[in-house]
Amino acid sequence: MRKFATTVALAVCAAPAFANEEIADKYPQSELYDSPVEVIPHVFTAIGATAPPTYENAGHNNNLSFVVTGAGVVVVNGGASARLAAALHDEIKRVTDQPVVLVINENGQGHAILGNSYWADLGVDILAHVDAIQEVTENGAFILQGMQAYNRDRAEGTRVVIPNLSFEDRYDVTIGEVTFEILHLGPAHGPGDTQVWIPQWDIMIAGDIAFHERMLPIFADTCTSCWIETWETALEPLAPTYVIPGHGHPTNLAQVRRYTLDYLVDLRAKIGEHIDAGGDLTDAYYVDQSNWAMLDTFEELATKNAGRVYEEMEWE
Repeated sequence: MRKFATTVALAVCAAPAFANEEIADKYPQSELYDSPVEVIPHVFTAIGATAPPTYENAGHNNNLSFVVTGAGVVVVNGGASARLAAALHDEIKRVTDQPVVLVINENGQGHAILGNSYWADLGVDILAHVDAIQEVTENGAFILQGMQAYNRDRAEGTRVVIPNLSFEDRYDVTIGEVTFEILHLGPAHGPGDTQVWIPQWDIMIAGDIAFHERMLPIFADTCTSCWIETWETALEPLAPTYVIPGHGHPTNLAQVRRYTLDYLVDLRAKIGEHIDAGGDLTDAYYVDQSNWAMLDTFEELATKNAGRVYEEMEWE
């Protein structure tokens, strides 16, 4: 059975189906955008929409994952609301009667942390990186208001809850027969980026350090040169066979490398050439990114990304 499941997972990793932000809710009977799939034995993920958060997708536009250990369930991402967290819990109960014993927030963004209130009310420990906790502490009220604006009645019961467990570089824990290495490999997409590495199964729940079906967003506080360095020096040596990215279908390292590392290197090269030629910010928005036009959210993010990389590289 394990060999069969692994073969299926490899096939999925080799040729993932690209998501499309125009696809309607795939699981209308649930608050979830789609039902969880078993990536490898005992590791599940509910794949969110690749569109921005909306009322229609209930804010489920990232991957909500869970691991069944034999002695409890570990959930990765609290979800975008208490109702969404409850919907994920309903799916967990369909798989196992083991209790949820730990929730890990992959960063301090709303779709990772706003469901914490549901899990906290159940007495579940919640873990996040210290920088993600700082983000929630300083901006949690604003993040909640943003979710309430698009989610309306689906925001009911959600409140900001600060994780009660924190870590800086790594947090190792063994639950049942599963050892989790919860890592902050280095600066990448945003504050507190967290990777959940299960070396015995060669799988990484990578969070937002890794993208492949949708264009990665570059924020005002994103350091793209740091992201590249973190990838090359810390992620690549781990060489996971299976990768569950922050958004999109489970895949492999080569796929996320192509659409994350290669994209960052290419965009920085284009902006570097533009700066060397005396180009200004206005024209930087329009450097050629046509090689990446197949990615979801390209139209929303390509020009923004170019402008932010220009602002970063202008002073390097």
